[in-house]
Amino acid sequence: MKVSDILRIKGSALYTATPDEPLARAVGLMAERDLGSLVDMGHGELVGMLTFREVIQTLVKNGGVIGTTTVRTAMDDAPLTCTTATELDEVRRMMLERHARYMPVMDRRMLMGVISFYDVAKAVVDSQNFENQMLKAYIRDWPQETPGAAS
Repeated sequence: MKVSDILRIKGSALYTATPDEPLARAVGLMAERDLGSLVDMGHGELVGMLTFREVIQTLVKNGGVIGTTTVRTAMDDAPLTCTTATELDEVRRMMLERHARYMPVMDRRMLMGVISFYDVAKAVVDSQNFENQMLKAYIRDWPQETPGAAS
C-alpha cells in the first residue's frame, strides 16, 4: 500500500499557516477545525510543520502564554516528508523513529496532503481486516477431497 492510497480515501482538505502569522491565530484555526497540525508554507514552499506538540512546548517555554509568538518561533522547521509513492511500511518506520504524528506529502515542491499516524494505523487495520475476510472466505470454500483422488 502506498501513501497515495491513504490520500485517495482521506480526501484533499489542506490547512496551512504562514511562518510570520501569529501563533494564536494558527492555534485558533487548529481548535476551530479540530486539527492536530498545520503545514507551514512560505513563498509557496514547505518551510515547517506546526503540531499540538510544538504548541504545548511553546506554552511551557513561555509560562503558559502565547503572546506575540509567531508560527516560525514554534514550528518544526525540518519536518519529515514523504511522497505519494512512498510505501506505507516506510512511512510507519519513519514516523516511529522520529515520534512524528503528522507527515506532509510532497510531489517535488507541491504539497499533496498530510497524513497522520492515525491515517496510517487505520489503513493497516483496514488492510488486515480485508485480508482476514478473504482468507476466511477461501477457507469456507475449500474444496473437499474425494476418497481415492490422487494428490
